[in-house]
Amino acid sequence: MLLGAGVLTGLLAIPVVSMSQDKHYEPTIASLDTHPLPGWYDDAKLGIFVHWGLYSVPGWAPLKHPDHDFSSDDYIKYNPYAEWYYNVVRVPGSPTAEYDREHFGPNHNYYDFTPAFNKETKKWDPDKMAGIFRDAGAKYVVLTSKHHEGFTLWPSKIANPNQTGLQAERDIVGELSSAVRKDGLKMGLYYSGGYDWTFNRGPITQNTDYDNVKPQSAAYGAYADAQIEELIRLYHPSVLWNDIDWPKSGKPMQIMADYYNSTPDGVIDDRFGIPHSDFTSPEYAKLDQISPKKWEECRGLGRSFGYNRAEGEAETIAPQELIELLVDIVSKNGNLLLDVGPEPDGTIPPVQLSRLQALGAWLKQNGDAVYGTHPWTRANGTTNQVTAEGKPVEVRFTQKDGRLYATLFGKPAGSTILLHNVSAAAGSEVKLLGSPQPLKWSQKSTDVEVTLPATLPGSYDWVLQLTAAK
Repeated sequence: MLLGAGVLTGLLAIPVVSMSQDKHYEPTIASLDTHPLPGWYDDAKLGIFVHWGLYSVPGWAPLKHPDHDFSSDDYIKYNPYAEWYYNVVRVPGSPTAEYDREHFGPNHNYYDFTPAFNKETKKWDPDKMAGIFRDAGAKYVVLTSKHHEGFTLWPSKIANPNQTGLQAERDIVGELSSAVRKDGLKMGLYYSGGYDWTFNRGPITQNTDYDNVKPQSAAYGAYADAQIEELIRLYHPSVLWNDIDWPKSGKPMQIMADYYNSTPDGVIDDRFGIPHSDFTSPEYAKLDQISPKKWEECRGLGRSFGYNRAEGEAETIAPQELIELLVDIVSKNGNLLLDVGPEPDGTIPPVQLSRLQALGAWLKQNGDAVYGTHPWTRANGTTNQVTAEGKPVEVRFTQKDGRLYATLFGKPAGSTILLHNVSAAAGSEVKLLGSPQPLKWSQKSTDVEVTLPATLPGSYDWVLQLTAAK
């Protein structure tokens, strides 16, 4: 038996549940809270978020707020989220307004990007996009079906009472859903319920506007309810990912009940404004400790969710940092919903594609330490080793099926490594994922000492697998 702060099986493992097709959910918190977390979602660990819409045509945002300090005084004026282009272009003195005038003229209307978007999306190959996500190691995809500007990526039959021409010519939602599922991935949909700038145009120019610009009219409540019910009925998304809030004039609990009744193994995020969700959704933020409740960090590969042509290598997460982010999240009972911002024609920007490819290569070798795992008794660990640069080699623990995985953050400078405060019974086996032969190990007081191979497989972060003696 392997021991740390507790037994190998851990204290927070979430069992895989079977989803009953016979259970009926009512639009009450008590009923909704009986929905169990589906095993597929708990096991998946990695999803791809796709922010794609009219904002992809200008594809630009300033780079001033790398740390996403949302409450700072000038954040709105210098918003790094390119998908907020329509709001920020209307903020007086913003760099986005200056960029728009320079590139599109002084009287340009945001919705005039529609013909260009429709022209470019004709070049899009959904099978190629789905293949990129599959090869990156993702197990599910979440697409923005409608963002804050109200433009839909499916042919909605729910008429917008304030504006026409708000639909993509291609059924992007339907086509990507089919391609993703054909590759064996789950498909989810994002919907902006809290903001629709065709109902309350704003703009948001100061922090108090964030709430004031949420449309609350009866007309918007009926519209949002009908659109999201249409998405559920037509596309049966495995993830229903709402953003910002739900209008007070709408019926979020009825939506959730209808969703669970039609898709029992679906999951719902925590942004509907009511006290029910299958997971929480911190944005560009991770947790310090293991969470008993499932959570999912959402973040872009860069600083923006939507395509931002101003971003390059410096603004995009480095491959090793990305790998360590994923493992850290998984060790604490989370998933990573990693965003790509396609160009208007659906091309994944090369700087983002390179990160997806690096992540996929690492997961191909080390995915056993990620997929289907659960938190151990603790997430973080230490060693006696440092890298060639003098940085301590940290550890993140995961576990499943009688195996403990210790992911080493960095390449140890020495040939042996101590896993502090880990115990293994005689007859246990230690391997390095990617290497065929068991490794020599011994118990040194409260630590396990492992002799590493002369050559480590791969380029970043290595995983020791400790299998309990039978």
